[in-house]
Amino acid sequence: MSRVIAALILLVTAGVALPAEAAAGPVRGWTILSDSDAGADAVIAAAKPYKINHLQLSHEIVHDLREVREPAKQAQANRLTKAAHDAGIAEVALWDHSLYDLDYYPAEFRTGPGGTIDLDDPAFWEWFKQDYREMLDLVPDIDSVVLTFIETGARVERQHSTRLTTAEQKLAYLVDQVAEVIVDERGLGLYLRTFGYFPEEMERTIGAIALVRNPHVKVMAKATPHDFFLTHPNDTTISRIDRPVLVEYDAAGEYNGQGKIANAWPEEHVNRLRHYQTLPNVIGYVARTDRYDESRIIGTPTEINLYALARATEDPRVSVETIYREFAARAYGPRAARNVASALSKSYEIVTSVLYTLGTNTANHSRLDYEPYCSSYHRSVSGKWIDPPVTYVRHNVNKRFHFWIDVVDHLSPAACKSDPTLAREAQYVLDRGWVTMGDHMTPRYLEYVLTEKDHGVRVAESALRDVVVARRDLQPEHFEQLKAYFERTVLTAGLHRAVAAAYFGYRIYVRDEEQRTPKMRRLIWDGLDDAQRIAEQIRAYPVPAASGEWDWLRDAAEAAKYYDRISKGWDRYGGIAVPRPRN
Repeated sequence: MSRVIAALILLVTAGVALPAEAAAGPVRGWTILSDSDAGADAVIAAAKPYKINHLQLSHEIVHDLREVREPAKQAQANRLTKAAHDAGIAEVALWDHSLYDLDYYPAEFRTGPGGTIDLDDPAFWEWFKQDYREMLDLVPDIDSVVLTFIETGARVERQHSTRLTTAEQKLAYLVDQVAEVIVDERGLGLYLRTFGYFPEEMERTIGAIALVRNPHVKVMAKATPHDFFLTHPNDTTISRIDRPVLVEYDAAGEYNGQGKIANAWPEEHVNRLRHYQTLPNVIGYVARTDRYDESRIIGTPTEINLYALARATEDPRVSVETIYREFAARAYGPRAARNVASALSKSYEIVTSVLYTLGTNTANHSRLDYEPYCSSYHRSVSGKWIDPPVTYVRHNVNKRFHFWIDVVDHLSPAACKSDPTLAREAQYVLDRGWVTMGDHMTPRYLEYVLTEKDHGVRVAESALRDVVVARRDLQPEHFEQLKAYFERTVLTAGLHRAVAAAYFGYRIYVRDEEQRTPKMRRLIWDGLDDAQRIAEQIRAYPVPAASGEWDWLRDAAEAAKYYDRISKGWDRYGGIAVPRPRN
């Protein structure tokens, strides 16, 4: 372990050298989410070789600007701002959300119907702007604010006004009041974050931005609509925004492994970056570098995602294959580069067949959670953003699927189909009969699922073999790091395969008495036994993943829940237990 830590420190302090480029150029940004001081310092120290000129401090550091009134938050924000400036990063931005919770604002302004804020009261806006002045006084050296102005706290569109008659008008007016202080008075930058759970919400956001009067306000949009899913398309709304747009990427893999398993996919980031490089209003990129706690990807194999964005920014013609080889050679040595690059290049194939199922993400922020996490079957479905909503699944399945008729209608448990989120965000799916009530999992779809999961296991094992072959050409600490990275990947892939067999098989067993055969019982119990065995390996694994939002060890506990539910009888499925078949 000491050698692994030493290797990480070396990578953090030295960084991965990048070819020189002109001083002037696009925005090249990183975002730090974790409030780990050591982690933030490591990220800032690694920024110079990447020519980072923009840094966002968000989430656990400052999520709402009002948090800078807390002495510890204020001190950390100011310290990191200074550290970033000292490291040559010109622009440091803090995050904010507005409006805050309704009770944040004095009762004297909550005189609208139902205790809402009266947006027509000039006194409220004077109080509001003075509040911003006081908050900004506490962080005097920041350069910009990144503002989420939708789906927040009191939600300005739900407040009272006779002048502002649409949600778009209220949102735009709010932005202009914030901009009056941040931009006009303080001369700071202001970025508006776009967001929407479904296309109509995105249209409202774009409509509101079009009504903002302040000409200096910029926009920050994710590379994908809604959230960071590998199967989501590019965000088509960006080209319609008549303002400078900074595109946000998730190099740390919130839904895709969070850097704890094989999470290297230059092709994902480079292909999207190249699309956005063709849009005249796009001014650059900003990439997330962690997912809380000590999950930063600097100094890990997943750092290749940051390298890919920087490298493709300076050379739009560089190939993905070159990026793999260059990063592997610079981080792990030229002799090992070929095998290390081969292992890393299998990450996308692994994750899209392990944490995704037939084209939809079935991992709860990377965590094992087929049920009761319903977002996999409505909110996070890529088909909401693709017309027609069709995908082609390889992974030895090699079949075209309709996201709703084929994937969701079969994979979704019945309870998630009646979840109001589906009706609220995709009513047309129900109206057209693409998803119908009840559980429609079938043996044929179980076969598709297991074929895909088996493929993920095989590719993960192949990547681990690449690392083993490279051992003779690797420094011991590098070998130990890569070995742990891909061993965790193999264990994760195997656990998902085992639980998927038991879980989806159980749903068939419960619904269809004709399927309660010795063969089905054996498939289910093989899955349960494999899950129990792999969960024990995870618990005993000597190199656990770094702390963060996804606690890798908790997947072992999740697997145990499925074992109990299925072997003893899951109450939401009538308490039907699956008896162990006789040998």
